Amino acid sequence: MQKHYLDAHELAQLDAYWRASNYISVGQIYLLDNPLLKKSLSLHDVKPRLLGHWGTTPGLNFIYTHMNRLINHDDLNMFFIAGPGHGGPSVVAQTYLEGVYSEVYPKITQDEVGLQMLFKQFSFPGGIPSHAAPQTPGSIHEGGELGYALSHAYGAVFDNKDVIACCVVGDGEAETGPLATSWHSNKFLNPKTDGVVLPILHLNGYKIASPTILSRISHEELEALFRGYGYEPFFVEGDEPEAMHSKMAEVLDVIVKRIQTIWHEARVLNKEERPRWPMLILRTPKGWSGPKEVDGLKSEGHCRSHQVPFATFGSSPEHLTLLERWLKSYKPEELFDEKGRLFSHIASFAPKGEKRMGANPHTNGGALLKPLVLPDFKAYAVDVPSPAGGLAESTRVLGNYLRDVMAQNRQNFRVFGPDETASNRLNALFEVTNRTWMAQKDSFDEHLSADGRVMEILSEHTCQGWLEGYLLTGRHGFFSCYEAFIHIVDSMFNQHAKWLKVTSREIPWRKPIASLNYLLTSHVWRQDHNGFSHQDPGFIDVVVNKKAHIINVYFPPDANTLLWVGDWCLKSKNSINVIVAGKQPEVQWLSMPDAIAHCEQGMGIWEWASDRGEPDVILACCGDVPTLETLAAVRLLRELVPSVKIRVVNVVDLMALQPHSEHPHGWSDEAYNALFPKDVPTIFAYHGYPWLIHRLAYKRAHHEHLHVRGYKEEGTTTTPFDMVVLNDTDRFHLVMDVMHRVSKMKPYEEEICQKMTEKLAEHKAYIERYGIDMPEILEWRWK
Repeated sequence: MQKHYLDAHELAQLDAYWRASNYISVGQIYLLDNPLLKKSLSLHDVKPRLLGHWGTTPGLNFIYTHMNRLINHDDLNMFFIAGPGHGGPSVVAQTYLEGVYSEVYPKITQDEVGLQMLFKQFSFPGGIPSHAAPQTPGSIHEGGELGYALSHAYGAVFDNKDVIACCVVGDGEAETGPLATSWHSNKFLNPKTDGVVLPILHLNGYKIASPTILSRISHEELEALFRGYGYEPFFVEGDEPEAMHSKMAEVLDVIVKRIQTIWHEARVLNKEERPRWPMLILRTPKGWSGPKEVDGLKSEGHCRSHQVPFATFGSSPEHLTLLERWLKSYKPEELFDEKGRLFSHIASFAPKGEKRMGANPHTNGGALLKPLVLPDFKAYAVDVPSPAGGLAESTRVLGNYLRDVMAQNRQNFRVFGPDETASNRLNALFEVTNRTWMAQKDSFDEHLSADGRVMEILSEHTCQGWLEGYLLTGRHGFFSCYEAFIHIVDSMFNQHAKWLKVTSREIPWRKPIASLNYLLTSHVWRQDHNGFSHQDPGFIDVVVNKKAHIINVYFPPDANTLLWVGDWCLKSKNSINVIVAGKQPEVQWLSMPDAIAHCEQGMGIWEWASDRGEPDVILACCGDVPTLETLAAVRLLRELVPSVKIRVVNVVDLMALQPHSEHPHGWSDEAYNALFPKDVPTIFAYHGYPWLIHRLAYKRAHHEHLHVRGYKEEGTTTTPFDMVVLNDTDRFHLVMDVMHRVSKMKPYEEEICQKMTEKLAEHKAYIERYGIDMPEILEWRWK
C-alpha cells in the first residue's frame, strides 16, 4: 500500500463526509432536540428511551462513503445492501446527506428543523424502524433478520448487466446457514449478461455478547476460506482514519479494475470460464470512533458498543458529558452551517441524480417493472369432454405454459427451485432454456449453461433470497418446491410479507412489484414413498397469518384450473401467491370454460355432481386428492342410499371462505349462506390441517355444522390411498361421517358403517399382502 494514496483535498472531503454521517447516526440514536449542539446538552435533549445499534454503524458509513467516491470516479451504477441487522442509522444518515431522503419525505428538510425531525423519528413512536426498512430510500433489504443479504444481492443483479450491488455482510450474519450457502451464488453469475455483487465482509469482532468466528481465525485461514468459495479476497484492516481512507480507496480502485477486466474479457473477448470475482474483507473496531471506555470498561472494539453504548443519564449525569464530547468529536461546526445545512464543499462529494445509491431505480423495482408477455393459457387446456373424462399430470401441463412464458420473456423472468424442476414435472422449460451454471461441466451433463434461466441450488433459502432480490428490482419469477420443505423458508416468507404489507399500503413512492409465486407440489398426500418426514402441509397455516390483502392460497383440483391460477398469479402484483397442486396422473374434472368460471368465483357448487334442490348434506372439498375422495364418497352414497340429497362444493381459492371484510376474495355472508344453507351438515375434506378451515370460517353462520377432515400428522411409507385412510380423509370415512351426521340416515347408519369398516379392513389386508392399492381404488372413475 502506498501511504498516501489520496490527495489532501480528496482525503479531507472523504473524512468530512464520513464524520457527518457518523454524527447524524449518533444523533438519531440519542437526540430528541438540539441537533447542532448550539447549547450544552441537557436531559431534555435526549430521548427518554434509547433504541438503536451503534456498533456496526460507523463501518457501514465508512463503506457507503467510499462507494460514493467510486461512483463518482468510475461512473458506476451501484446500490447498497446493509446486511448487519440494525444498520438503519447509517443508511438513513447517508440517504439524508445525499438529499434523497428529503426528496422522498419533504418534511425532513436539509436544515436544522429537518435534522431535528430526522433525529426524533428514529426508533420513536410514529417514526421509523432501526433497520434499513422499506421506509428507507435505496433499501431492498430490511436486515431485521440476518442471513439473506448476499442472496438478495445476487438475485438483484441477475439480468442487470451493468449494476453493482455493494453488499455488506456483518460477521455475525456470516455465521448463519443461509448466508454461508449464499457465497456459492458466484457459480451462477454470468459476466456476459449479469451485473456483479461486491461482497464486503465487515469484521468488527463481536455479535451482541460474544466474539464472532470469522474475526477470531487467522488471516491465512480466512483468506483460504474465501479463496475456497471462489473469490479473490482483498483486505483492509485498521482503526486510524487517515490511513484507512487511503488503504480503502486504493483497494477499491483495484477491485473495480478487476470487475471491469472480467466484464471486458467476457463481453468483448468472449471468455467462457467462471471468473474469480473480487471481494473485500474489512476489519474495523466495533463502535469505531465512539467512546473508548464507558464507566471504566472498554467500549470501542468490544461488544459493549453493539447497541447503545451508554444510556443511564438520570442516574449517571457524567454520561451526558460523555455524549456531548462524543458528538463534538466529529466537529459538527466544520460540517454544518448555522442553518444546519451540510457545507457545499462536503455535500458535493455525493453522486448526482440516480447515481446516488438511495435514488438508484433498481431499489424501487416497481418503477422498472414491465408486464410479462403471456401466452393464452387456454391454448394449453386439457380436453375434458365430461367430468372425470381423462387423466393428466397437472403440473406437467403447467410446465408447457411456463415454457412459453420463458420463451417470450428472456430478460425478466426466471424459475427458481431446489433441484426439483424436472421432478415437479416442469421439465418442458428445458426445451427453451437450461439451468444456470458457471461451475465445471462434464460431457454427459444435461441442461447446464451460463445463459440458463432455471435457477437450481439445493438450498431453499438461497432460492428464496435470489427470487426476492429479482422481484424487488423489477422482474418476475416462479418458485417450485416440495410442499414439506418450503417450511425451510417460513421466516424469509414472513419478512417478505412484512415488506409487502408496509410498501403496498403505507409507502406510496414504492411502486408495486411482481408477486412472489410458489408452486407447492410433491405434496403431503403423494409422499407415500418418502414417508412421514416428507409429509407436512403446514406452510399454508403460516401464510394465512399475514395481512389478507397480500396473500392468496389456491388449490386447483385439476390441470385446467391450475392453468387459470398460474396465469392469474403471474399477472398479479404486490402479493404472495401459494399454489398447491399434485404432479401425479390425476382425474381431470373441468373443461376449460368450466374451469375459468369456477376459478373466477373461487368456490362453488359442482352441479354435475350434486342433486337438485335443498341438500341433506354438503360434501365440500379443497385440494386435488380430497376432491377425488369426496367424489368417490358421493358415488358410494348414491349406490348405498339413493334417497340422500348431496351438494358437492369445491373450493379452489381458500380465501373465499373468509368474509369479504377479511379478505378481498372473500364471499359475502349472503352468498356464503346460499352455498352452505342453515342447519345442513357440511363434511369438508381439506388438503391440510383441519383446524385452518375452522379458523377461516369461524365468523360464518352455522359454523357448528361444519365438520372438517384433513391431515392430522399420520403418515408413513405406504400406498397413496393408505395415506388418506391413515388420516381418516378417505371415501369410506367420509361416507361414515355422513351416516353419523345426517339425521335421516339413522336407519341405515349401522349397516353402512359396518360395510365401510369391512372395506377399510379389506384395504389394509390387501396393501400388506401386495404392496399396492386395491384395483377398485386404482381403477376408480366417476360415472
